[in-house]
Amino acid sequence: MRRIRGALGVIDRVFLDTPQYRCEALESVVGCGVSIKLETANPVRSFKGRGTELVASQLAEAGARAVVCASAGNLGQALAWSGRRRGLDVTVVASRFATQAKLDRIRALGAEVELVDGDHELARERAAAIAQYEGIRLLEDSLDLETCEGAATIGLELMEGTPTFDTVLIALGGGAMATGVGHVVKELAPDIDVICVQPHGAPALTHSWHQRRVVTTESTNTIADGVSGRFPIPEVLDDLLLIADDAVLVQEQSIITGMRLLYNYAGLIVEPSAALGIAAILEDPARFVDRHVLTIICGSNVDLPTYHRWIGAPW
Repeated sequence: MRRIRGALGVIDRVFLDTPQYRCEALESVVGCGVSIKLETANPVRSFKGRGTELVASQLAEAGARAVVCASAGNLGQALAWSGRRRGLDVTVVASRFATQAKLDRIRALGAEVELVDGDHELARERAAAIAQYEGIRLLEDSLDLETCEGAATIGLELMEGTPTFDTVLIALGGGAMATGVGHVVKELAPDIDVICVQPHGAPALTHSWHQRRVVTTESTNTIADGVSGRFPIPEVLDDLLLIADDAVLVQEQSIITGMRLLYNYAGLIVEPSAALGIAAILEDPARFVDRHVLTIICGSNVDLPTYHRWIGAPW
């Protein structure tokens, strides 16, 4: 907890003290109390800047010149933003199937983008090879402690004052947000349920949690590209087993409906990963009927034509 609290003094204020509020309009539709923690009102439109600020600050203090990461888009944007502020050369390796809007934004922030003809796991392999060849820092999301500690500062903000919610729904991808936020919540308010949510089309870490061992998958098939890993990190699973009360899977249609509800009733444009919490409520309403749920809106980087096609909203 000391390190997490210390991170608040390093992370740029633009990523901190994000809006948190009860969304009564949404409650009337989903049938339970709903609060929102909005992590998209910042220059990179996701929570990832909290972690990359810690990494870039440490690298700059050490006199490093460059850093590389693999990213589906959000981590790459955040690292490009944090690295540019500190004069670091940033390389982001991504799948050529990544969301074009995310790739364009990474380039606009000054990073070099290298595309691989495969999924995120191949991008991770290529990023590791670049780091080894060039002798530079490889940032591995969820494995590197800074990414978890940065995300954990969200938990500190959630716990300020007396929480009114009794359940936190957290999108589960690599695990940085789930383990970071979950650690703080369980440390400060152990009676609050921490429920992780992942798509049926990318279930590796959820299956791993239930089986208490690393379970990999051959492929992924989900619109929620930010949470579509196939190879869970063993250290992340160990942490997740300590803090998560449950891990659930949701269908693609529920994710899309969740995006539509957040647009219509909360006025929020979100990427699919950010709608996983609402999707979980929609798929099991009886579970949450007497609960007050907080869901973290973790990103809003979407290709707008695709987004409008998903939710059926007019231009």
